[in-house]
Amino acid sequence: MSLDAEKLYSFLPAIYRIRDAEKGGPLKELISVLAGQIAVIEENLNQLYDDQFIETCSEWVIPYIGDLIGYRALNEDIPKTTARAEVANAIRYRRRKGTASMLEQLARDVTGWNARVVEFFTLLASTQYMKHVRLGNASIASLKDWEQLERLSTPFNTVPHTVDVRRIESRRGYFNIPNIGIFLWRLNAHSLTRSDAFSVDKHCFLFSPLGNSTPLFTLPQTEDEISHIAEPLNVPAPISRRVLKEYLNDYYGKGKSIFVEGFEDTSKISVCDLSEWPSSLPAGKEIAVDPVLGRFRTKKPQNKPPVVSFHYTFSADIGGGEYERGSTFKNELLGNGGRLIRVPDDAPSIQEAFDSLNGDGVIEITDSRLYEEDPKKDLSVMQRIELRAVNGRRPVIKLKNDFTINKGEGGEIYLNGLCITGGKLVIKGELSGIYINHCTLVPGISLMPNGEPKHPGTPNIEVSSSRVKIGMESCLSGGIRAGDYSIVTLSNSIIDSNSEDNIAYDWAGSKGTGGELSIENCTIIGKIRTFLFRDISNTICYSNTKQGDGWDAPVVSEIRQDGCVRYSYIPQDSVTPQCYQCQQVKPVFSSLKYGVPEYAQLHLSCPEAIRSGADNESEMGAFHDLYQPQRETNLKVRLAEYLRFGLEAGIFYAS
Repeated sequence: MSLDAEKLYSFLPAIYRIRDAEKGGPLKELISVLAGQIAVIEENLNQLYDDQFIETCSEWVIPYIGDLIGYRALNEDIPKTTARAEVANAIRYRRRKGTASMLEQLARDVTGWNARVVEFFTLLASTQYMKHVRLGNASIASLKDWEQLERLSTPFNTVPHTVDVRRIESRRGYFNIPNIGIFLWRLNAHSLTRSDAFSVDKHCFLFSPLGNSTPLFTLPQTEDEISHIAEPLNVPAPISRRVLKEYLNDYYGKGKSIFVEGFEDTSKISVCDLSEWPSSLPAGKEIAVDPVLGRFRTKKPQNKPPVVSFHYTFSADIGGGEYERGSTFKNELLGNGGRLIRVPDDAPSIQEAFDSLNGDGVIEITDSRLYEEDPKKDLSVMQRIELRAVNGRRPVIKLKNDFTINKGEGGEIYLNGLCITGGKLVIKGELSGIYINHCTLVPGISLMPNGEPKHPGTPNIEVSSSRVKIGMESCLSGGIRAGDYSIVTLSNSIIDSNSEDNIAYDWAGSKGTGGELSIENCTIIGKIRTFLFRDISNTICYSNTKQGDGWDAPVVSEIRQDGCVRYSYIPQDSVTPQCYQCQQVKPVFSSLKYGVPEYAQLHLSCPEAIRSGADNESEMGAFHDLYQPQRETNLKVRLAEYLRFGLEAGIFYAS
């Protein structure tokens, strides 16, 4: 029972309350003080009760409850991993120790990745005792079972195999009696909702608004129970043509993995190979879809590109996307008379929004559509503007020419959540700074249908003005050219000049070197020349020279007596300040082609000095904050605790 001041006061005899009221209520004030202390004691008692349960206890109590059940703490830098959740699940895990469903749940909880567990003894081909025939015990693959053959060499493989005696921990042996395989999907599914398809002609289209063929992926469905082993619909796996054809209703439709507006009837959809555009469609079909190439063809001509929704995969939340990034917005620009202009609600185009904004303010794009424009802005003195996509959207700005910012002495421009293709970002005014967050400036300016850049090596950002501060965080861009005395800061970003011997960073003019440069957790593809390396940390400078390019070294800093390069990959013969714990063993990437799912991801064959060579033993490069080595280590620690005696586990990356 809670005792507040009024209730305590009501317990007093009426005569005392009457006399207290006559004297101005000193007794009531005393009762109020007592009630305040009682409330403190009640709160303390309630918290003591709550501290008995892991779900409600204070943070400082968690280690003590963990000690009671023998919990060992893991690396808590990893996203989505908390000690409270680990301790809460410990008893439940131990009750189901060693079961496939429990190990799968454990892998998901510890790593934050999608997972599937395979008991390889169930896939062993074996002879049968004739007195105990098992009809389901197959020893060879069925050529009539299309799905069994389709899933071959995937985590969903069901084809019988002969025994493999190599150790599964080395990722070499698979099929043996004690072997448990844990398959992890490091690439996450990202949505693009109600975007404009890229038009090849009035019949032929690509899902990607950038005009490149891209594979389509599954939107993972949430698993409701721990006893359920992940199926293909539960993980971000690529969608094959045969799977889409056989399970069209599971993958196609509004709110599902793939959808083309105006074509809701699945009975009129054909799934086929569109590597060569057909001249016609099968009888009774209105649209043909190719999920492997990300293409579709319509029977009737379309006056404008259809609106599509689909899913692609990428390693991290960088470069813009329909993920959470509201904390990076510059909402302070809306104070002191700053305006908010929404496109297309308040203004139909970005240029018209620029024209109507005289002072400070924010221009916010509210959808993921394609905007074909030629925006230019003459900033006023000290004017500050943010051009951003609303949280949960990723619009594409297809430039007809360059995106140019002029004048604006002392002003600032902010870009957030945009994908820019077709032109460069050119800064000619004497701005104080330009700051870019969660944006993609397509390397090579724009893409061809095969994904190759149209203008390889062409820079995406040119800042010809002097003394401008340039900041990029969680971005993906082509090369940068910065004026002298500029200060450039890059973090958690990919700067890609399309080749290691192209120029990733240099001076904006024909001579000289780029302004002062600070880089943290970045992957730089191309040569670098700067006035000063202020600080380079946990970065991969994937650079090289070629004969006749006029470069003496792939990475050059004019000043070597100041600055620091630490825990980074720097090519041999580079001219830099003092290096500390840097590596010269060359990294190996899964792919350096922008637009493919594994773009800029370190390959498993990459030297360990790069994969765990950062200052906190994470990997170097743009994906440093994923803490992939720590996730794998944490999972191995937990497997040693929860794996049943006699079983061996191997960790495999499905993506």
